[in-house]
Amino acid sequence: MNLIFDYLFGQYADYDTLDIALEIVAVVFGFLSVWYSKQNHILVFPTGIISTSIFVYLLFKWSLLGDMLINVYYFLMSIYGWYIWTRKVDAVNETPITTWTKKEKHKALAIACAAIIFVMVVYEVFNKWNGLVSYIDILTTAVFFVGMWLMAKRKVENWIFWILGDIISVPLYFYKGFTFTSLQYLGFTVLAIYGYLAWKKHLNNTKVAV
Repeated sequence: MNLIFDYLFGQYADYDTLDIALEIVAVVFGFLSVWYSKQNHILVFPTGIISTSIFVYLLFKWSLLGDMLINVYYFLMSIYGWYIWTRKVDAVNETPITTWTKKEKHKALAIACAAIIFVMVVYEVFNKWNGLVSYIDILTTAVFFVGMWLMAKRKVENWIFWILGDIISVPLYFYKGFTFTSLQYLGFTVLAIYGYLAWKKHLNNTKVAV
């Protein structure tokens, strides 16, 4: 039992107690954010802002610039998404759940390409290349950037990108030594699958009602 515990959490032996506590708090609020997103509830954004704020601090301290930039982007997109979700499309209704359009697909591709180029430049400038891990980081950054943008726009396809990015992140963060965050992404994967099904059901029910 001790061997398993040491394998999963041994890397935390050299971490500050405050940092460990902050990571756990960030994980909890991250779970709440994804749960509220699944429920199509506006609290997805304030809970997400708390989680990403903490992760920005921790990832900067741990010199994980790529991951930190993802969370900075999440923070900014949470503010944008909060506005979009509460914006009235008419006198009564707020922005509804919809599927992405052809134009939005092109924008998603542009966001992914921009994210890849941006993170590659950051890695080059700060000399943070770390073999295969860096390339996987770049891939997940592009996937998550698109997923967050689509969620802010309330597009059902956002969940597909979250599922893909979460699956990749589970072993990635474990390899980096952040077991709690790795377990977070494992939970995110499950919630994202349920979120996709819930949003699809909501979208189909809306179409039937119309």
